[in-house]
Amino acid sequence: MLDKWSPYLQAGVLVLIRLSGLLIFAPLFSSAAIPARVKAGFVIAMTFLVAPLAGAVPNANVALNAGTVLGELGVGLLFGLSLMLLSEAIAFAGMLLSMQFSFSLVNLIDPNSMIETPVLGQMLGWLNLLVLIGAGLDRSLLAALIRSFSTVPVGHALMQINTGLGFARLAAGIFLAGLQLAAPVIAAAMVVEVTVGLVARMSPQLHAMVVGVPLKTMVSYVVLLASLAVWPGWLERHFNSLLDAAQKLIAST
Repeated sequence: MLDKWSPYLQAGVLVLIRLSGLLIFAPLFSSAAIPARVKAGFVIAMTFLVAPLAGAVPNANVALNAGTVLGELGVGLLFGLSLMLLSEAIAFAGMLLSMQFSFSLVNLIDPNSMIETPVLGQMLGWLNLLVLIGAGLDRSLLAALIRSFSTVPVGHALMQINTGLGFARLAAGIFLAGLQLAAPVIAAAMVVEVTVGLVARMSPQLHAMVVGVPLKTMVSYVVLLASLAVWPGWLERHFNSLLDAAQKLIAST
């Protein structure tokens, strides 16, 4: 009986390692609001469900050694880190928006990363979580992770240099994605600053700093509220693109 159960136990350990990367870095699952016991119970339950299927996949290598453990850990971390880039892009957009709103010094401690983040970054992060839950993207992430066991059977994952280069290209897109989100507000704030500067040149008695800061803040608020209507669709599309990119990187291992 012990010899018969040994392959399933080894497969369970490898599946557990791959799933652990998801709960460490992936959005929503990595939230500090979820107790550690709940996360541990979720991973164990998923392992019991997936391990028999993952171990029965053709060419599955359930032998426990340094290579298989590191390979499964790399797959899980690649999934989690790739999707964490969406949260980082939103945090970068929040930093850009805070400078336009003159809130660059108003920061809060993020309970997930335990670092100071702008207030608008916190608000946009909550919006991201609501979109993920409302669109069911958390279930799409779990389904993609389960499909990865057929794409890359347990024990066959091997991180290569091309995989790291592909992830670096994904990470470089953080700045472009954050700039796209903040672009309408930045453009509106720039128009207000140029307008106030021109008016101040024609009317020197007008105090540009006194008028410009509150006017820029009001206009930025209006533009931000108007642009929030297209944010959920953008977040969903970007999440799906990051998920597809992560699956392609994993398939190339």
